[in-house]
Amino acid sequence: MDVGWMSVTGFAAYATVLAILCVYGLHRYTLVYLFGRVKRRHPQPAARYQALPHVTIQLPMYNERFVAQRVIEAACAVDYPRDRLEIQVLDDSTDETCGIAQACVERMRRQGHNVVYLHRDDRTGFKAGALEHGLRKAQGEFVAIFDADFIPPRDILHDTLHYFTDPRIGMVQTRWGHTNRASSLLTQTQAILLDGHFLIEHTARNRSGRFMSFNGTAGVWRRSTIEDAGGWEHDTLTEDLDLSYRAQLRGWRFVFLPGVVSPAELPPEMNAFKAQQHRWTKGGAQTCVKLLPRVLRSNESWKVKLEAFFHLTSGAVYVLIVLLTLLIGPALFFNLGWGGQRTIWHRAVDFVLFIVGTCSALSFYIASQRAAARSWFDSIRYVPALMAIGVGIAFNNAVGAIEGFFGHQSEFVRTPKFGDEARADGNWRGRLRHFKIRGSWQVWAELAIGLYLVACIVLCLMSEEWLTRGSAAIPFLAMFAAGYLYVALQTLHGQWLLRRSLGSAAAAS
Repeated sequence: MDVGWMSVTGFAAYATVLAILCVYGLHRYTLVYLFGRVKRRHPQPAARYQALPHVTIQLPMYNERFVAQRVIEAACAVDYPRDRLEIQVLDDSTDETCGIAQACVERMRRQGHNVVYLHRDDRTGFKAGALEHGLRKAQGEFVAIFDADFIPPRDILHDTLHYFTDPRIGMVQTRWGHTNRASSLLTQTQAILLDGHFLIEHTARNRSGRFMSFNGTAGVWRRSTIEDAGGWEHDTLTEDLDLSYRAQLRGWRFVFLPGVVSPAELPPEMNAFKAQQHRWTKGGAQTCVKLLPRVLRSNESWKVKLEAFFHLTSGAVYVLIVLLTLLIGPALFFNLGWGGQRTIWHRAVDFVLFIVGTCSALSFYIASQRAAARSWFDSIRYVPALMAIGVGIAFNNAVGAIEGFFGHQSEFVRTPKFGDEARADGNWRGRLRHFKIRGSWQVWAELAIGLYLVACIVLCLMSEEWLTRGSAAIPFLAMFAAGYLYVALQTLHGQWLLRRSLGSAAAAS
């Protein structure tokens, strides 16, 4: 087969994938534009309750020995009349978390708090099953949910409940804070990713009348909304996103409060971060398959449907990023002269695709940091690392998206929680032995892709045309290679730390 024809075909495939990515890039620009339009439309309660309603706080947990006591104590410290507040500890644990949680519950009960401990012998439905089990026994008209690694703010109910005086409001979501944001490059990057999701996406969607999602924690539901939408279902790994769309399709409205912050722990270790990202991406793809056709057939406006399409299909972006990465080699082969003469139109297309595909992400995350009142320096300095790790995590998330879109079932893999030790860099390593970190073939694929990208950089440098045609590609190739290699090496490092921690524990015993 003719080499020139192969290189042209490879470049055409590369350009096609990049063009599709640019459509999603344009969508990011749209969200930033919408955010700019609606950011000053601060929601206000329709009225204020004269008699505060009964509320249940649900604390779902599974093997959370390092954070169980903290979240129970924080929930009991919430400022609300005790005769109208119930706290449910929904514990599916199979380790010493059971004893820790039960002891804390008993202590809180002796202090006068209405706390109940509900333990299931199996994990049917995982988190969704636990929430449904608790809801059947709950006393509250409203239900606040906090994962075990969160610290419920003292004023959380006073800040959120009054929005429910509007009978159309079904859920109020608060913004996530980060107790260990400054611990490492990985946690700084995660914090920026989540800031973009909350400050830009949630604000733009919610205040422009589009659908938004409950984030599984740090939010309050009207109980009748959950029941009207069909209750918690566990046929996806993102029961929160699933219920959110079903509720909004029933006509319920949501409120997002970026000024109310619920602090939580970010995964300080790469394997934990990847497990969380894989679950979120796979669950999003499952929800897409389940609910996107229903949304498109509904009577909602075209704006709602279009945003729902981009929101629910966003997992496909990771598949496209992996394809783009693999096609970089053939594209370089074409660009450096082996595939024929390139015209000014080819370069113009490259430029437009770069502006739309890459700069949209830059503008999105810089806007989120500015919205969080950070300086320009703080807003920009972590963006290169963010871009690199965002690419490096793409293979992990692409696998999750493909599994979700094609119906591959798997268990709910919880994210390890390290507790207060996660705030100090390195201290969490001593707790690794308490968690399961599963080795996977994926890390070797990530390492191979990183080395492939290094080879592409060498190809550029070896070419006689690299100064005129290949030099512009080198910074981006270096960023891609750094991302894949960083993710792969940090994954292997985490697995090595686990083996060492287990060895040390065995020797000590």
